[in-house]
Amino acid sequence: MQRRTFVKKASVGSLAMYTLPAFSLSNDPEYSILELMGKADIELFGKGINLRKDAHDAFVDMKKAGYTAGFDIQIVSSYRDFYRQQAIWERKYIKYTEVDGLEPIPAMEKIIEYSTIPGTSRHHWGTDIDIIDGYAKVDGDVLVPEKFGEGGPFEGLKKWLDENSESFGFHLVYTDSYFRRGFKYEPWHYSYAPTSIPMLAQFRKKNIFRLIKEEEFEGVSHFTTNFLKKYIHDNILDINPDLL
Repeated sequence: MQRRTFVKKASVGSLAMYTLPAFSLSNDPEYSILELMGKADIELFGKGINLRKDAHDAFVDMKKAGYTAGFDIQIVSSYRDFYRQQAIWERKYIKYTEVDGLEPIPAMEKIIEYSTIPGTSRHHWGTDIDIIDGYAKVDGDVLVPEKFGEGGPFEGLKKWLDENSESFGFHLVYTDSYFRRGFKYEPWHYSYAPTSIPMLAQFRKKNIFRLIKEEEFEGVSHFTTNFLKKYIHDNILDINPDLL
């Protein structure tokens, strides 16, 4: 078992999000805004796994089944706290604005093709994983959609996951549906639905718009109302319907 420490400042908010209905989650545990934004001290289980207990146990079961089928399911990324996400965001923001010369909004639009605004990542929850097949031989970046497609090194694993992951509670988050908006297709990103569904439902009840605006990181001062509303609608909520 591993623990992540609680760090820096904490933003709070309890207003309902501007367009979405609130609903009761009486049978689910309550998650604090600090947990939902990746700022809380939570228990994470498994060396190299780093997930909440229920998600960890389900992943271990799926990994064992994967071995039987000839795959070594390895986690590339799981829990990521607010400040790790902030570092990713700021590195990209500085590169796109100062090196590539983009204006702030175009730079942030490029960032959110694959990376989240700090405080809004599903990886803050200890339920989501980016996975590959450790047996496959691959050069360069591993989290590339083509490597999970036909002829790619992870094609076999992806087909197996399509048939089996949901039986362990893991669902693909950002599908290749033609009509889906927001983050681009991520064939490697799976979420443990029994826990992440109630966490998202509770996150939706917060004033996400205000929470983001209260933070202090590169680019915040350039956020517009339209940019954030579109981000919340498309990137946070336009996901696999099974996870809503």
